[in-house]
Amino acid sequence: MKTTCRLIALALLSLAPLAAQAVPAEIILLRHGEKINPFQLSRIGEERAQALAQVYLGKHASHSILPKGAQPAALMTVTLHTIETMTPTALSWGLPETAYTAVPEYFQSEAQKKAQETQRTQEAAAALLHDPQYDGKVVVVMWEHARIASAKLERQFPGQQVTFRQLLHLGKLPGVPKTWPKHTFDYFWIVKYQGNNPVPVSFRMVKQSYTGKFANLPQNDWGQPE
Repeated sequence: MKTTCRLIALALLSLAPLAAQAVPAEIILLRHGEKINPFQLSRIGEERAQALAQVYLGKHASHSILPKGAQPAALMTVTLHTIETMTPTALSWGLPETAYTAVPEYFQSEAQKKAQETQRTQEAAAALLHDPQYDGKVVVVMWEHARIASAKLERQFPGQQVTFRQLLHLGKLPGVPKTWPKHTFDYFWIVKYQGNNPVPVSFRMVKQSYTGKFANLPQNDWGQPE
């Protein structure tokens, strides 16, 4: 019952007028670590999860990508891959993951899978741009790359908003890629908002860079193979 009520509330939020915004100061977007199947990360993906927590996203990260002194208001995830990748970061902060779960099922058709991913992405975007608990704060969003940005997916569903690039109005800024490349796992998208304006005021991409015990992790440039 609680889950049903939550989904109804989020659906209503997505229909709210733009005047009723409650916008985060910053959204940090990234994708999960490398995987071996629809359910598991690879060894490299598991190592990347640890690296993200220890170097960039965790409470005691050595090179935190969060604004100085900031604690994430939420750690949003969607699939098993993102949940697994986010877990070391969540444990470091003692925070739960806010999971908009789209978990693969063997009986699902491809159309059903895409519909579920669309619904969860739309729910997360509605919460990000309307929920007062995120107003003026920092939210870390770890998602599936095609739902962050995919020109192909957007062409397949004309007239709909099916990616964060659309839903979070990222396309209104110059320099935002239209597609997150399939083999790119090592970048952050940093999106900043100001006041109650749902259109972001700045965007930048930051490449993950690792040395020491994590130096073996792939650090390929945007769009290049690992």
